[in-house]
Amino acid sequence: MAFTKGRRRLRGRAAGAVALAVTLVTGGLAAAAHGQESTQVSAEDAVQAQAATLRDLADQRGLRMGTAVGSQHLSQSQYAQTAASEFNSITHENDLKWETVEPQRGQFNWTNADRIVDFAQQNGQMVHGHTLVWHSQLPSWVGNGNFSRSELLDVMDTHISTTVGRYSDDIATWDVVNEPIGDNAQFRDSVFYRTLGQDFIAEAFRMADRADPDARLFINDYNIDGINAKSDAYYELVKDLLAQGVPIDGIGFQGHLISGQVPSSIQQNIQRFVDLGLEVMITELDIRIQMPATEQKLEQQARDYEQVVNACYAVSGCSGVIVWGVTDAYSWVPDTFEGQGAALPIDDSYQKKPAYWAIHEALGGEPDPDPTDPPTEDPTDPPTDPPSGDCEADYTITNEWNNGFQAEVTVTAGTSLTGWTVTWSLGSGESVSHAWNASVSSSGSNVTATDAGYNGTLSAGQSTSFGFVGTHGGSVSTPQPTCTSGS
Repeated sequence: MAFTKGRRRLRGRAAGAVALAVTLVTGGLAAAAHGQESTQVSAEDAVQAQAATLRDLADQRGLRMGTAVGSQHLSQSQYAQTAASEFNSITHENDLKWETVEPQRGQFNWTNADRIVDFAQQNGQMVHGHTLVWHSQLPSWVGNGNFSRSELLDVMDTHISTTVGRYSDDIATWDVVNEPIGDNAQFRDSVFYRTLGQDFIAEAFRMADRADPDARLFINDYNIDGINAKSDAYYELVKDLLAQGVPIDGIGFQGHLISGQVPSSIQQNIQRFVDLGLEVMITELDIRIQMPATEQKLEQQARDYEQVVNACYAVSGCSGVIVWGVTDAYSWVPDTFEGQGAALPIDDSYQKKPAYWAIHEALGGEPDPDPTDPPTEDPTDPPTDPPSGDCEADYTITNEWNNGFQAEVTVTAGTSLTGWTVTWSLGSGESVSHAWNASVSSSGSNVTATDAGYNGTLSAGQSTSFGFVGTHGGSVSTPQPTCTSGS
């Protein structure tokens, strides 16, 4: 997908676009989305709609669906594969911050930043630059340098012009200034504000614009998602910057939120900044919950994600959403907010949570093929002759198309079970995309599925089943799975 760089609107679309036809990459299906009359689709079409990734759906709508990436994790195949397949935009989580790229004055280290840009280019992804001027993760030589006004401006200009200039062909949007206003709605006490006053913001934007006149330049902060004193302060700041002719193009709402506490005014807030002529982006979305995670908490989190994403997509000047991490496994939340976590749409085992499917549906895809509610019916009645051993697993291909397939695995207990594990080997070119009624992981061609908790307890002869959607390279195998007790 080609993305236009420049100060003009990147991706135009109608306001309130909640009804549109999407063409799924996996099958060429034109599917009626929200707000249109119901259309009959085949089971195969429905499975293909579920198999579409967030990236597929966002690409079709011309929207950004991004994630923050840490270079240290890209050597992990599942992390890299998920980052590439699910997202069309990449943000450096930490590898482009001042302390990382210029730890000593005039000495730049681009190793990790380049690795992420290279990864994005290899996978046809946009890069959102984060961040140029921030009071945090700042090297001590800047924070404690005791620079005069002219010296600090020179330090800023060197850092900004060198960084933006290096990536002028690679990064089209930048968080130029990050978090300059505190939670008290006053300018934050930083080395930049103490030395330069609020003019440091305008100066930083002018420096970035000189380094790359085609880049789109953002100011970015947290706790400005709804209308409140802090977002009011930003509204007045941005109006002032625009009146001065400062080259500011957008504002980022970070979106570090608590489940159940999404501001009701988020769409109204997006709209008022768009009305100033700015592009709005949700830049660092995560929605944390009080641990341990439960089914009820995950469903609330899904509703929260849906509210935020739909608020953005309902306003034509909101260009998309970036979630702050690929997987819960590496989220910053548990180390920062004691007792809270599970903040991202993909869990620490790379399973898609209800929040993922809420975003999927908001993008025009299918809802969760298996809602987290347990089955309303008990496992099937015992057959006459239970299998020998702990349990057995029967593997059936239920759908097949182009480069994809759907399978169902039925687990039958040979003795009373309190948990079960099924393993099998995929055929050449096959992989599992997503599953339901089980927790499924893979290592190379080896796949392991364990019960989902609510379907782990079986009496001798009782059965339960789980399913998954996968991809293939031309043919679909029918493996012979092995079932054992315990999960």
